[in-house]
Amino acid sequence: MAASAGHLRPGRYLALFALIVIVLYALVFLTGNHKPTPKLGIDLQGGTRVTLTARTPDGGQPTRESLNQARQIIERRVNGIGVSGTEVLLDGNNVVITVPGEQGDQAKNLGKTAKLGFRKVVANATQPVVPPQTSTPPTATPPTSGAPSSGAPSAPASSGAPTSKAAGGGAPGAAPAQQQSTTPAPPSSSTPPPPASTPAPAPSDGSVDAQTAQQIQAAKAVRQDPKLIGADGQPNQELVAKAMATLTCAPNAKDPLEGNDDPKLPLVACGDHDTYKYLLEPEFLPGTEIADSTSGYDQQRGQWVVNLSFKSAGTKTWADFTSKNTGQQAAFVLDTQVVSAPNIQVAILDGNTQITGKFTQAEAKNLSDVLKYGSLPLSFASSDATTVSATLGLASLEAGLIAGGIGLLVVFVYCLFYYRLLGVLTILSLALSGSLVFAVLVLLGRWIGYTLDLAGIAGLIIAIGITADSFVIYFERLKDEIREGRTFRSAVPRGWVRARRTILASDGVSFLAAAILYVIAVGDVQGFAFTLGMSTVLDLVVVYLVTHPLVAMVSTSKNAFLSNPRHLGLGAVQQLGSQRKKAASVGRANVKEA
Repeated sequence: MAASAGHLRPGRYLALFALIVIVLYALVFLTGNHKPTPKLGIDLQGGTRVTLTARTPDGGQPTRESLNQARQIIERRVNGIGVSGTEVLLDGNNVVITVPGEQGDQAKNLGKTAKLGFRKVVANATQPVVPPQTSTPPTATPPTSGAPSSGAPSAPASSGAPTSKAAGGGAPGAAPAQQQSTTPAPPSSSTPPPPASTPAPAPSDGSVDAQTAQQIQAAKAVRQDPKLIGADGQPNQELVAKAMATLTCAPNAKDPLEGNDDPKLPLVACGDHDTYKYLLEPEFLPGTEIADSTSGYDQQRGQWVVNLSFKSAGTKTWADFTSKNTGQQAAFVLDTQVVSAPNIQVAILDGNTQITGKFTQAEAKNLSDVLKYGSLPLSFASSDATTVSATLGLASLEAGLIAGGIGLLVVFVYCLFYYRLLGVLTILSLALSGSLVFAVLVLLGRWIGYTLDLAGIAGLIIAIGITADSFVIYFERLKDEIREGRTFRSAVPRGWVRARRTILASDGVSFLAAAILYVIAVGDVQGFAFTLGMSTVLDLVVVYLVTHPLVAMVSTSKNAFLSNPRHLGLGAVQQLGSQRKKAASVGRANVKEA
């Protein structure tokens, strides 16, 4: 038999709930930034979200270890931007970068593999599609071995700053300096080379599609053929011509090999802002030997440059190479693209050198940053990039709050009209539930980085209906008990025993649906599922610790106004119960007389 309402001790339940709220808000105001503000997503405060999809040369799944390493490197790059509140998260095989505010444009470049390597230039040819931007274009074949071309870079060598130690790749119209051999002429403009195939968009699940893997392997087979350079160090004219014909150097051309070239094999690559095609030897110095990198303006050349300093092993390798190859070209290859191919004028022994490439200030800084924090173990394709202005974010937040306010108002009006004083208890319970949810959102934003977005607000608005539904179930069970002839006081404990089973079943189904949706969904849908599941759990807390104790207190109140069933929306039900009870009594009396 259910315990009576008087044995419930509702004060203890309410005190426990009050303690929970006090502890939560003490944590809100005494930890973190001490401000009661939840962490907002970019669709509410404005910002940029970039989704990067990992690619592997063989089309296989990237390892978890490589994904975690990539996330950590990208996180260091993001922190280098200097914007607070940035996030780098793994979502399956995707890396999601979120940068709040107006400084998110740089985030779109953070997924560059930044795989830097140093290779010796064997030969080069002029790119036929994009002509050099001077009045005296270089010839298609490099100058013969001997003295450098008059158009070659000729910055004097000195023992001073690194800027004089490795001259830049020269202006677009300057022919490269002294080569080891001649290069076959590129195809004529009447028969332009077939464009390199563009990688297909990465699938949404983060896996590498077979077409992309085939494109990488096909490009590697032609442009990294070990036979491109013979045993005597001379290029294979036929194979080099074929490799250069299949390579399209243009600003918008996508290179399947980007970040996926094999450092142990020769390479045919574009360079100097897509002006030249280079044949390069295997890598002799990896970018992992870079100790530090900075960007600055070279007054001597009048351009922005990137200054590098090597680690001890890299310093020795670079010193040996420059000593043995004075007068030759060394290519700085970044993500399979030659960013600079300076002519080595003197041996560089102190481990300091410089990359030039007609950079803008922003390009030089970005390159310096990605080299400083290391290259990624995987190549990435940007599968999605979303930018939301702060104004639009504020408008979205206002719209979400207005929608939530309208939903609450409708629930309040319905409860007051249908349940009267019980409706007031519903409103009070919803208000306390809202305060509980708000505190939890603020703390989750600090502890696990949870951000509230529009999808999350939608989940909270739906949760209002779930919470109100629990109250309706309870109150309707009370009506059923009173309809059977019981008083309001005796109906409360009996109605609660029957109602809580239904409430638990209903909230259990809602939570299970939210949990499954959170597991199988990605992106914004996960935010919706998270807030829906969290609100469902907190609904049980409010119903057990607030709503039922308050109703029990009203049922035992000696105040005639509060305990009057008419003021609780139960008058008609009580009248019907009294009629049924009277009819049952008459029936029993007639049976007894008979």
